[in-house]
Amino acid sequence: MRVIFWGTYDTGKPRNRILRKGIRANGVDLLEIHSPVWEGIEDKSQIRGLYALLAVLVRWLSAYPRLIWRVCRAPAPDLYLVGYPGLVDIFLIFPIARLRGVPIAWDVFLSAYDTICEDRRLLTPGRLPAKLVRRIEGLSLRLPDILFMDTRAHARRLEALFGLSAGRCDFVWVGAELEHFKPSDKPEQGPPEAHRFRVLFYGQFIPLHGVETIIEAARLLRHEPIEWELIGQGQDAGRIRQLLADDPLPQVRWTDWVAYEQLKARMSVADVCLGIFGTSQKAASVIPNKVFQIIAAGRPVITLDSPAIRELLSPASGCTYLVPAGNPRALADAVMVHHRKILESGTPARCHQELNSHISSDAIGQQFLEMIQRRLAEP
Repeated sequence: MRVIFWGTYDTGKPRNRILRKGIRANGVDLLEIHSPVWEGIEDKSQIRGLYALLAVLVRWLSAYPRLIWRVCRAPAPDLYLVGYPGLVDIFLIFPIARLRGVPIAWDVFLSAYDTICEDRRLLTPGRLPAKLVRRIEGLSLRLPDILFMDTRAHARRLEALFGLSAGRCDFVWVGAELEHFKPSDKPEQGPPEAHRFRVLFYGQFIPLHGVETIIEAARLLRHEPIEWELIGQGQDAGRIRQLLADDPLPQVRWTDWVAYEQLKARMSVADVCLGIFGTSQKAASVIPNKVFQIIAAGRPVITLDSPAIRELLSPASGCTYLVPAGNPRALADAVMVHHRKILESGTPARCHQELNSHISSDAIGQQFLEMIQRRLAEP
């Protein structure tokens, strides 16, 4: 099978890197026709200033003439694949694919409307700008032959948001880059009774992650021997900074940024790692990168209980704690349960080992290929 991975997809996102590597690992001849527009921009909603916005816009739009030229010169593949973000890309590859009789698969991954309007509330749902985003995205979703998201729950949400037929959207998990997030033994830290328990959160400070819930949980446990490390920046950083200024928590340490390659070291000295705790329907529909990475690194995890997470994890494992959305008391209780477990029995053995074979890039590539073959075989 020959696939052309086309467009302005962001290779700074693990999603695209894992998918690319996994497809190749499964014997597919993958040709990339790509322009690096988004690299280095972790949170696109946080681009500030007219100059910065114009610079990105010019770089983005000027990439398309060359991308179109290159794809027209390349021999027709068996499939065009559009990665995230691909909302504009899909409109441009559609006529080329139709003229050549080649099917298109689009990894929507994140809905622009759901992210901007429903989850982050950067545009007010029901107002004209939000309606325009929804209308454009709704049209784009009807162009490809194959649509897929990151979880089954997220696929169902996309169908409901845009009135797509049931089963129109498929899913392929995000997975993890196991070469970066391998299990390792924790450093020696002395006897359990002398150990200061460590909780780690890393990621963007956006509503989906529910960082405010983490702060309130830390406040509930302020007198316990627990250290909280936060790594990240983003939309909600100002509010979190104000919360900590109004009522300081000395046990909370906040670092704006840590290199991707250094995250594993931070995870290895944490007793438990945190996922997401947001209250939106989108939060209940996704399994974020960090959860796959925590699993790959063999660390215990506390995260939002949702239909999406139960596609992958069960609290029966003993290393997984699922809590209600936006509930700091439930989060604090889960932290204390694991804290007591550490005190009673020491650092647990590596967690989630049975899942690594399902979340590697090879496994994700196989999941993608099986989904494509099944979809293309449909009448």
